[in-house]
Amino acid sequence: MPIVALTGGIAAGKSTVTAVLQELGAFVIDADALAREAVEPGSAGLAAVVSRFGSGVLDDTGALNRQALGDIVFADPQARSDLEDIVHPVVAELSKNAFQRAGSDEPGRVLVYAIPLLAESSRQGEFGLVVVVHAPAEERVRRLVEHRGFSEADASARVMSQATDSARLDLADIVVDASGTEAETIARARALYRALEECWPDRLQAAPELYTTLAP
Repeated sequence: MPIVALTGGIAAGKSTVTAVLQELGAFVIDADALAREAVEPGSAGLAAVVSRFGSGVLDDTGALNRQALGDIVFADPQARSDLEDIVHPVVAELSKNAFQRAGSDEPGRVLVYAIPLLAESSRQGEFGLVVVVHAPAEERVRRLVEHRGFSEADASARVMSQATDSARLDLADIVVDASGTEAETIARARALYRALEECWPDRLQAAPELYTTLAP
């Protein structure tokens, strides 16, 4: 069964689009949720993170303190690469298991893998279609500052730590413009679902053209 990858930079609007797709009937697998599972207390993944970064990345309960870890890796490209080397293989294995279960249990539903770091991975070839939720980097910085309480320096560092807009857009079969209002993004997400549903599962290559006719 084909898989639709949905990606986008931090604060681009991925969560909004994903929520709409799920509400309309898509089966959504979330890479961020799998990444949390990969470093649950007692997991080999968490043990490897502590071995690399020290016990200061744990909270009082022994769980991962994501803020503490984020403060380290977003300021240090090598540290971020080391973390990805630990977590990404575990997430890849968990996702493949999730795809198999979805194909067996939900064969008629549009299957979407929400994977924020697709451009940073080597997994593009696994997917039948790539959807990029796009808002320009400067807009994403503004959202992080205004809506999530980041300082401008921290917001810029988070955005700059990810792939460039152009690198991400180069992967896209469909681009969902999420640079405007939330209502506009929701309308485009609904159009995306209609295109995917219409073409699922055997005509996915026709979905980009159909989306362009449906999107407001």
